[in-house]
Amino acid sequence: MRFYRALRFYRALLRLYPAGFRAEYGDELCRVFAERAALRSGPLAPFESALAALADVVPNALAVHAEILRQDVAYAVRSLRRTPGFALTAILVVALGVGANTAVFSLADFVLLRPLPFAEPGRLVKLWQATPAYSRNEVSPANLRNWREQSTSFSAMAATTLRSANLVGTGEPRELQVALATPELFGVLGVTPARGRVFTAEAEGEPSILLSDGLWRSQFGADPGVIGRVVRLNGVPHVVLGVMPRSFHYPHSTTEAWTPLLFREDDFQDRDNTYLEVVARLKPGVSPERARQDMARVSAQLERQYPVENEGLRAHVVGMRDDLARDSRLLVLALCGAALCILVLACANLASLFLARALHRAHELAVRAALGAGRERLARQLVTESLGLALAGGLAGVMLAAAGLPLLSQLVPDALPLAGHATLDLRVLGFACVLVLVTGFAFGLAPALRASRTSPIGALATGSRATRARTQRLRAALIVVEVAASVVLLVSSGLLIRAIVRLQAVDPGFETAHVIAVRTALPTNLYGVTQRRVAYYGRVLEAVRALPGVTHAAYVTGLPLAMRAGIWKATVAGEPPAQAGEDGVGMRYATAEYFATLGIPLRLGRDLAESDTRAARPVAVVSESFVRRHWPGQDPLGRTFRLADQEREVVGVVGDIRVRGLEQTSEPQVYLPPAQVADSSIIGYTPKELVVRTAGALDPMSLVPAIRRIVRAVDPEQPISRVRRLAAVLESETAPRVIQLRLLGAFALVALLVAGLGIHGLLTFTVSMRERELSIRRALGAGEGSIVGLVVREGLVLAGSGIAIGLGFGYGAARAMSALLAGVRPEDPLTLAAVMLLCLATATAGSLLPAWRAARIDPVVALRAE
Repeated sequence: MRFYRALRFYRALLRLYPAGFRAEYGDELCRVFAERAALRSGPLAPFESALAALADVVPNALAVHAEILRQDVAYAVRSLRRTPGFALTAILVVALGVGANTAVFSLADFVLLRPLPFAEPGRLVKLWQATPAYSRNEVSPANLRNWREQSTSFSAMAATTLRSANLVGTGEPRELQVALATPELFGVLGVTPARGRVFTAEAEGEPSILLSDGLWRSQFGADPGVIGRVVRLNGVPHVVLGVMPRSFHYPHSTTEAWTPLLFREDDFQDRDNTYLEVVARLKPGVSPERARQDMARVSAQLERQYPVENEGLRAHVVGMRDDLARDSRLLVLALCGAALCILVLACANLASLFLARALHRAHELAVRAALGAGRERLARQLVTESLGLALAGGLAGVMLAAAGLPLLSQLVPDALPLAGHATLDLRVLGFACVLVLVTGFAFGLAPALRASRTSPIGALATGSRATRARTQRLRAALIVVEVAASVVLLVSSGLLIRAIVRLQAVDPGFETAHVIAVRTALPTNLYGVTQRRVAYYGRVLEAVRALPGVTHAAYVTGLPLAMRAGIWKATVAGEPPAQAGEDGVGMRYATAEYFATLGIPLRLGRDLAESDTRAARPVAVVSESFVRRHWPGQDPLGRTFRLADQEREVVGVVGDIRVRGLEQTSEPQVYLPPAQVADSSIIGYTPKELVVRTAGALDPMSLVPAIRRIVRAVDPEQPISRVRRLAAVLESETAPRVIQLRLLGAFALVALLVAGLGIHGLLTFTVSMRERELSIRRALGAGEGSIVGLVVREGLVLAGSGIAIGLGFGYGAARAMSALLAGVRPEDPLTLAAVMLLCLATATAGSLLPAWRAARIDPVVALRAE
């Protein structure tokens, strides 16, 4: 009994060998094992027999499989060498599918899904002041205090505001992006320093600073002894309290340091002074919807308490992860949809390639089956080929994704508080590779199974016409899928092209040629006195305007489009109260020659002048839209309005400019002379950008070294930063869309090309199947033109089916991304007509060569062969 148990165990182990090996050697191996087992005796004999069986079968079975794999790989390499076009095409198709999806979905994971580096990030929300006109305005300190006192949904609430500051005394003066943060910030986010400590609610004994990990490494050489060191920020000594973790970059990815934001009682007097970004942590068990209801109650109560300042103002509560610009999310999601289309296209085309190759090799498989090759042997051989091609394509796809990620990383918004860049996501890579491998496995295995079930004699005699017909129908369905996918991508790309063309045709209201901007943000503590700031501007501008080739130069609060400006209330005496948000204007301080430097047309009156000092009457230059709002059809010069608690006289009118982007009309703009602002009043709006226009062919960037010397001569501790052409600022408005368009366009052209090649291959196959039918048609008098028309019609029918399906899905995709289309309708007839014509032209081109071959068939030769 023990002997038979050992023999059954050995027979079970033999299943580790390939089936063909078992059929040939299994009985002999069992006989030898039985003879050896019979010689064993004693109580341990069964155990010894089992160990002997394992020691004999397992390594030998692995060796047999390895040898067969070696043979299969060698045969596959020889086979693919004879058809390099097929091999390269399959590898390229797989690489496109795997590479595109891995890169795009890795970006999507980084931007949309990756957990923020904070404790329980799902409980973090951002709070904004919302009016009927704008849903994301910064918050005033007064409203922040009331929100803290009256809300019941939050365990804590904190605020930040970004400022530039000059770091001096550690080498070259350097401008830093510093976040002024209320001490509650780090507790709200649940973040502790990597070194040292954070500042507390109690005022520090002296000014303090927290360093980002990047600043600590780049400026201080990762010195662990930096804690307690005194550094000069805007000339003021600050004690380094700590170094934040590498992953911490709140509120923006560009933040380099943090200093305390402590309010004085004066800060709570002006509810129109909005400059804070507010973050809060929900209490356990409180949902965002409940928080919105709570803040709606608080907002209504504050509107009753302050009916003038808080009229129509509501708190907008949004999850921190969701607080991305909608356009940024749509850009990424649109690319995800395109990548999925490419993956579907890759799988469909790979299946079509394997079907065509299997049909081409049907005779070879029939011969091998007739010579005794079993189902397992044929299956292993073909699966080895298909999986080898899929693996090679997957490896190429990984390299393609790694090369494309740096380009895609340009789509990551700066407002995302994440460090680093998107990296290859192994989950996405695994999904794409598995899908491609399954496709390769299934369509590589199917021909072998079919060959093993078909009579070799019948296959050799008839050529398996039924199999060919089934293959033709399946390939036709796959080509319809390919055409549909290409149509979806073409519609999306075409609409984006139309949107970008429309945006680029928008007049921003200023000229960008031959203009550069240089940022020189003056420290508040050193230049808090208006007279000192104005003297600095005057000395720099006088020297810059004297440079050869410079026609105009000026200082301004911030560049159009780059600085979208806060919203200030402007009121005209005697006018009825405005609806909420309808009295808001953008405000900038600008020196003389600003309008000439940027080419903003002066419609009426005069420019701002150096004589507009605090000793003179407060004046302003306003935009045309401001005049249309308050004095339509009237002469605005000499009229007055109130802004920032001061009555101002209109001395000039200039053209409107785009401030908040090219896609929406901006609020009216008001320009004020910097010499008329009170000391340390609304200091955040003091001029920071030096703009310079040059004449002729002189490149304005060539003036940067001279400008640097001028600034250093005026103030040796004043750095310059953010040197850029004004044209680059304008181009940045459409840059993410252009990157997306390039990717979508590349995907669409590849999809269209693959679909055209698929139609060509299918019709070539169809013509070869229908040689007898076409020969009879020719013999009965059909002309070459009718044969050509017959074949081309088949191609157009396939294309038409794919176009009809693709247009439906393309329209749905266009509706989903309508916010990116800048007013172009998803059913734009010009785009849809162009897509249909392009697809039909591609299908016709793919059909002509097979049609020409069909028309050239010699009926006598073809019928004789039959």
